[in-house]
Amino acid sequence: MKYNLSEIIEVIKNRRTIYPENFTGRVVQKEVIEKLLSSAIWAPTHGKTQPWRFKVFQDNGRLTLSDQLGETYKENYTGDSFNEFKYKKIKNRPLISSVVIAVCMKRDVTKKIPEIEEIEAVACAVQNMMLTATAYGIGSFWSTPKLLDKPEMKDFFQLEQDDKCLGLLYFGYTNEKWPSGQRKPIEYVTEWIN
Repeated sequence: MKYNLSEIIEVIKNRRTIYPENFTGRVVQKEVIEKLLSSAIWAPTHGKTQPWRFKVFQDNGRLTLSDQLGETYKENYTGDSFNEFKYKKIKNRPLISSVVIAVCMKRDVTKKIPEIEEIEAVACAVQNMMLTATAYGIGSFWSTPKLLDKPEMKDFFQLEQDDKCLGLLYFGYTNEKWPSGQRKPIEYVTEWIN
């Protein structure tokens, strides 16, 4: 065996969503963030378009992101559609995280690769980051609020018309016990065709 398969499988099985509300104030160092990003770029990419783009918010950048998310929410959700709890949560999460990475898809201008394949490549990059974070003992949460599709957010992230922000990755250390997980056995989700 080329690698320690049992350790790889344990990292995969132990990856969990850890909500920012469970993060401590301990800072994820820049060198570790760079390792997360370095693992992301080794995701599969059809046509080698490498469609992933990352906007890293740390230190005061988290405040800038928090303000933008809050303003965008207030502008787009008014009256009965405004939810004070959601508003506070979306503004607060960047501030209680050590780092937030906006994960974007840069659409290939030739469009030779179907958009879904570009999205899937970025999702694989996200999984690589989350697995690497798990190996470091860092909690991660992938958030995909609807407001990321709003024109104000596209402008904020400096995205072209066909580009997309596919979510915000929140990272931080947690003092909580690492949660256990459960999945259906493969027999429930697999059909063998011989």
